Amino acid sequence: MASHRAKWTLYHILVGALALVMLYPIIWMLMSSFKESRTIFATANQLFPQSWHFENYTTGWAGVGGYSFGMYIFNSLKIVVLSTVGVALSSSLIAFGFARLNFFGKPFWFAVMMLTLMLPADVVLVPQYIIYAKLEWLNSIKPIVVPQFFGSAFFIFLLIQFIRTIPAELDDAATIDGCGKFRLYSHIILPLIKPALATVAIFSFYWRWEDLLGPVLYLNSPDKYTVSMGLKMFLDSESASNWGAMFAMSIVSLLPVMAVFFIFQKQIVEGISTTGLKG
Repeated sequence: MASHRAKWTLYHILVGALALVMLYPIIWMLMSSFKESRTIFATANQLFPQSWHFENYTTGWAGVGGYSFGMYIFNSLKIVVLSTVGVALSSSLIAFGFARLNFFGKPFWFAVMMLTLMLPADVVLVPQYIIYAKLEWLNSIKPIVVPQFFGSAFFIFLLIQFIRTIPAELDDAATIDGCGKFRLYSHIILPLIKPALATVAIFSFYWRWEDLLGPVLYLNSPDKYTVSMGLKMFLDSESASNWGAMFAMSIVSLLPVMAVFFIFQKQIVEGISTTGLKG
């Protein structure tokens, strides 16, 4: 009994220490958001501020150049919601086709889709930019949002593995009852893959929220900037950067991500475990 208690105590001490090491950058950023901007890096080895500057949050929320940080959050939420809905619906529909339907060239197209996972994203940046420029989509969210409605290879593969765990007898029973292919997808398959769809939605939310490259490439007007670009505007190479306000708004920008994680952490674990173990 004593040996078990000692192992239990040692385990929690080690896990707590590891958690503290992993969380220290966020804790340091939180404490730095209350420091005076010019003293942040001069007192980087001091975790707690000598004097608390809560005005960093009001200054940061006021934004830069007349644009408030709330506008950047709204722009990011608009992109994130549209992209998440688009990638979840399109990826699930494509995955249903690969998992349940037989069509000409199916192995070939599946191989092509999987090969796109190995293609570095940087390789297609220039061709994509040229295409969007010819479509006159620049300085809009279309180049960021519209491609999500054509599926993501990673999410398609994940959903295929989940759909294959669903008994094919359900398809046969629904077909006998007069259910067509699209109705089979929308009324039978889609409700049964909710855990995997939740995983897709959550990861899509994270990736789109922290995306900087896409907005930098395609958005030119400050009123269309996202959170990542809004944070960058606090840095000025020609004059003093407002580090305090930037760290304050960095903490604010983490709140939606943390809220999504704590609310849907059960779906994250369930979706990953079911797609990984049953696939």
